[in-house]
Amino acid sequence: MPPLFAIPFPAIDPVAISISGVPIVKWYALSYIAGLVGGWFYARRLVAADSLWGVVKRPKLGDVDDLIVWVALGVVLGGRIGYVLFYNLPMYLDDPAEILAIRNGGMSFHGGFLGSIFALLLFARTRGLNGYTMLDLAAVVVPIGLFFGRIANFVNGELWGRAAPDFPYAIVFPTGGDVPRYPSQLFEAVAEGLLLFIVMAICVRRFGFRKPGLLGGIFVLGYAITRTFCEFFREPDPQLGFLFGREVGALGGGITMGMLLCVPMAIIGATYIVLAARGVTRPRHPEVEVQAEAGQI
Repeated sequence: MPPLFAIPFPAIDPVAISISGVPIVKWYALSYIAGLVGGWFYARRLVAADSLWGVVKRPKLGDVDDLIVWVALGVVLGGRIGYVLFYNLPMYLDDPAEILAIRNGGMSFHGGFLGSIFALLLFARTRGLNGYTMLDLAAVVVPIGLFFGRIANFVNGELWGRAAPDFPYAIVFPTGGDVPRYPSQLFEAVAEGLLLFIVMAICVRRFGFRKPGLLGGIFVLGYAITRTFCEFFREPDPQLGFLFGREVGALGGGITMGMLLCVPMAIIGATYIVLAARGVTRPRHPEVEVQAEAGQI
């Protein structure tokens, strides 16, 4: 029997659309679509706002439309490769065909993050845009995808939290045993998604895109902090467990892979905040970029 005060997991079908019992579309896929479409819509509004750009060359609305495809590929390929390398390499070495079986799950945010950066920088190079600026634009809209992605994790009943017998809103997940657990997916949706979205929205209104690299640095540092905090509530991947230690902090548990991967993110984010604030990342000849944007050269 489940514990007396635990909340039973809501019976949500992970398949959003099916025909004659055949799964067509899962909520997880819809979360990716919602994040990409929401980010695309918001990015177009930001690009159209003259007051945010100053002398920095901005992408055209058509560039934003094309960029969505590049980012989607970067996220999916990077996320899958990152999961294979960071979280379950021995299994995939034993059965390489499983690497292509994305339908079975297995995506890494950190891998998707690196894949999207590569896609953004490559896109910026092909369009003659400032790479830092494109990263800044992505940084403002990414929390939308993070929010929907974590909600989809909850719907799937995956990536659940650590045991929480005294937490009043603990949930017994179908695959988590007869144990009340933190709904860590919802914690991440709020922290990495909603909270970061609000922070980035405030920052873009305050600073705009006039200091290339600043917004990207704020997002990367902010994600590292919020993800590390949420990792104290999240059960580590079973094939990895705790990498170091067993009792760290009031919530218990040691260092997880998620925490470890956030360390370089925090360092990189803080570095780019400092460089952008000092003007190191600004274009050397902004007047040339303004003329190019106006079609004069």
